[in-house]
Amino acid sequence: MKIEGKEYRTIWYDGNVVKIIDQTKLPHQFIIKELKKVQDAINAIKIMEVRGAPLIGGTAAYGIALAVKENKDPKFIKKNAEKLIKSRPTAINLKWAVDRMMEKLSGINSDKILDIALNEAKEICDEDEKFCKNIGVNGLKIIEEIFDKKKETVNILTHCNAGWLATINWGTATSPIYHAHKKGIPVHVWVDETRPRNQGANLTSYELNEEEISNTIIADNTGGILMQRGEVDMCIVGTDRTLSNGDVCNKIGTYLKALAAHDNNVPFYVALPSSTIDWNIKDAKEIPIEERNSEELSHVEGIDENNQLKKVLIYPKKSKAINLAFDVTPAKYVTGLITERGISEASSEGLKRLFN
Repeated sequence: MKIEGKEYRTIWYDGNVVKIIDQTKLPHQFIIKELKKVQDAINAIKIMEVRGAPLIGGTAAYGIALAVKENKDPKFIKKNAEKLIKSRPTAINLKWAVDRMMEKLSGINSDKILDIALNEAKEICDEDEKFCKNIGVNGLKIIEEIFDKKKETVNILTHCNAGWLATINWGTATSPIYHAHKKGIPVHVWVDETRPRNQGANLTSYELNEEEISNTIIADNTGGILMQRGEVDMCIVGTDRTLSNGDVCNKIGTYLKALAAHDNNVPFYVALPSSTIDWNIKDAKEIPIEERNSEELSHVEGIDENNQLKKVLIYPKKSKAINLAFDVTPAKYVTGLITERGISEASSEGLKRLFN
């Protein structure tokens, strides 16, 4: 997708280093950062220079390649694989990518191990780009159906950032939107600000602006009244882990949007590649919910009058805060799951029909 008219992916290997877009600086500064060692990849995931389940997976894959580049000792690689998996616990793509890399490298002692690791990491990223493009093709059908009935702008509400910045390209929730825009269907996106890190305001609106797609940032609590007024035709969100029964774990606040959509008969779709499906956990209570630093709540970052990035405290100094990063939306509130293989019901039966 585009930034200032130039095509980018979110991660790539060039000149013996892995390059990423530092998302902690967006939308105010566009900075390409180099990851030279496996610890650089671990840190990038931890402090959210890269974020979004598919992109975390891609970064972890390249992290394994960097570990191989640094030290071919299997013990060193295995130790750092474990550190990568622990860097962020909720998004299942991370462990999926690391496990896939380790299986690919298992038993390989030749001098070509680095080339094999780099090729597999690239394959994981290329595959995700293809999957996200197909998610868009499948999700486009839903937008087309709404437009055929409405014959005017389709209003879509999304939460957090499930755009191309959260994946390798195209995005999950945004991919159908991009495909609709390219086809000439008028779309307008209600962009949840998504506290505490404001990933909707800082990232989703930013990338939609770059693609010249109409969008309006709203406070997280605004979606309900817009649905009551009939100003939301559909909701599309991403997911960090979806269980085989259709329960969806996504950025905190997703559950409340699903409840509002259910109460107002607004379709609520979740877009995801198959790498985000957890086929093992059967009970949503077993999903590890990340609790992040409360400073993400108590402080906000922005540009001052001198065009300098600054972080300021907005809470009383003595106040405490809890910062749970994700919540779980039960399958009964999900209209459908948009995957690279098609659209399914949010249920075991629905997913099994697509993924044998």
